[in-house]
Amino acid sequence: MSAALAKARESHRAGPSDVVPTAPAPRPASRRRGGRRPALLVAAAAYLVTFLVVLPILWITMLSFHQSDSILSDPFSLDSLTFDNYRTAIASLPLVQMYTNTIIIAVVAVSLGTIVSFMVSYALTRMVFRRPATQSFLRFYVLAGLTVPVYVLLFPVYRLDLALGIYGTYLAVIVPYIAVSIPFNTLLLTGFLRDFPGELEEAAIMDGAGLFRICWSVVLPTMRPILATIVIFNVVYVFNEFPFVSILINDPDLATVSLAVSRFQGQYTVDYGGMMAAATLVLLPQLAIYAIFQRHVIAGLTAGAVKG
Repeated sequence: MSAALAKARESHRAGPSDVVPTAPAPRPASRRRGGRRPALLVAAAAYLVTFLVVLPILWITMLSFHQSDSILSDPFSLDSLTFDNYRTAIASLPLVQMYTNTIIIAVVAVSLGTIVSFMVSYALTRMVFRRPATQSFLRFYVLAGLTVPVYVLLFPVYRLDLALGIYGTYLAVIVPYIAVSIPFNTLLLTGFLRDFPGELEEAAIMDGAGLFRICWSVVLPTMRPILATIVIFNVVYVFNEFPFVSILINDPDLATVSLAVSRFQGQYTVDYGGMMAAATLVLLPQLAIYAIFQRHVIAGLTAGAVKG
């Protein structure tokens, strides 16, 4: 009897380390299968979206190796593949000059547009207005530019270029590109600056920094991902933009790469093979830009989404 009591007391005094852990009960198979279904649906949706995005690129690339006749009669045939379309495109188009013109326009327009958009966004989010309604109205006025179609602006911009004497020059398209990019840039920048910690600016002010120093040394270094995103999107827009440059540039020596595709369309005939080859040549640099800066684009679009 005494031995049984002593054994019971020892088991009662035993600490957590003396207790043998038991294996957790296995989850039901139905619950595991239920948890996998959302992941499978998300993966299937991601693959479907990727396929829909890549399909036009693959289609253009495949058609660029076909003759114009085979494109219309049998586009899925692999018997008449040729590199003649690329030879024609390279021989008939001044690609170097077109890329040079596009790069000049893109560098000036994107640089000025980003600077102006940053100043507008900083004023709308970090400055204190006497009347809050004025701040809200200005933000709405700037962002309302996203709702204006480009084709509505063609005739007013054309008349302004004629009045200012810049029609047919680089400025004829640089100024509209800057104006069109400001609403989109402001939308991204205000979303980031709205969550920017004010303590950093207060610390810089205590150290004697002025407004320019605060923007250059405190705010801009933290905005690299969103600025990289804005630059990439605007550069791709300049490469792809056609309505403005087709109306406002009448000098072939100032033509951009977006006009390369239209040169294969005549009054009565269309060289579909050369058009697809030229489109592929224009598309390749843009794909390279996205491939190189993909990480910055994703980081910029998600900047400010998580507060910490």
